[in-house]
Amino acid sequence: MDSAADDRLELVVDPARRSGRTLLAGGVAQSYVDVADPRYLHFEYVRRMAALVDLAAPTGRPCELLHLGGGALTLPRYVAATRPGSGQRVIERDAAVVDLVARELPPLPAQVRVEVADARDAVTAAPSGGYDLVLADVYRAARMPGHVAGVEFVTEVARTLRPDGLYLVNVTDLPPLVFTRVQVATLRAVFADVCLVADRRMLRGRRYGNVVLAAALRPGRLPVRRLVARVAVDATPGGVLHGPALDAFVGGARPATDATLG
Repeated sequence: MDSAADDRLELVVDPARRSGRTLLAGGVAQSYVDVADPRYLHFEYVRRMAALVDLAAPTGRPCELLHLGGGALTLPRYVAATRPGSGQRVIERDAAVVDLVARELPPLPAQVRVEVADARDAVTAAPSGGYDLVLADVYRAARMPGHVAGVEFVTEVARTLRPDGLYLVNVTDLPPLVFTRVQVATLRAVFADVCLVADRRMLRGRRYGNVVLAAALRPGRLPVRRLVARVAVDATPGGVLHGPALDAFVGGARPATDATLG
């Protein structure tokens, strides 16, 4: 989560799970962290991003990650627990969020560095080929900012990845998922392999929610079969679109660019 500053930022205890903490911005849940168990992931879309992280490399192997949007640092804590020794750089635009999380949540491992910066500025300045994974969860007032939604930005992300690297994006959308279709087309304009994972009800046009997109530079790099098996047994079962199914989903959607996004 990369939010605009909000005077009502707070971390509240989950009454159903006393070790759980929810980051609220203006009363809206943005992140959830279990301070006793960083492997516990409350939100379904976070579990889907974590599944892709788990499948990206052999179990436990350290990776280099760039997180765009930090929030309560749920995924950096998860990666630190599941892939010890991983280098992680977190970019969060909102200094108030960074301060609150540092003050009220457990300290992070030394390999996790948090910076207050704009996501596009950070990616543009990042070295080429430095990361195994780039994870984007960048929102302001429940919308993905245009400057991180176009081909130009995605091209810069691709530059920062190693040859087998993956780019993971959280997209929020509502039926008929027009924004998601455009984002898939945008990723496909840059990456060789793209897939989508979401609640099956979203794919049937029955609810608002989160869609996770995954993209790889190398054809056939995405662990699609293992991802299908993994998300099918989640507490909220997910569906995966890839190949011809994703072609049909995208339809005539065109990639977004800085010019079309304004």
